[in-house]
Amino acid sequence: MQKLLIIAFLILILWNLGAGLYYMMVDKGKTDRTVKSLSWRIGLSVALILLVIAGIFTGVIKPHGIGG
Repeated sequence: MQKLLIIAFLILILWNLGAGLYYMMVDKGKTDRTVKSLSWRIGLSVALILLVIAGIFTGVIKPHGIGG
C-alpha cells in the first residue's frame, strides 16, 4: 500500500512539473498558472518527504543499506 502511495505522489509531482512547463510555454508570463503548478509540485514533494520520514519512524517503511 505504501508503495502505491509513493508512486501516486511521484506521478502527481511529474504531472505538475509538466503542467508548469506547458503553462510557461503557452502563457508566456501573462498568467500565474506556472507559479501555481510549480508551487503544488514543491508542496507535494515536501509532503512526500515528510510521509517517508514518518513511515520510517513508525516502522511502516523499513530502510535498508546498500547490499543489505
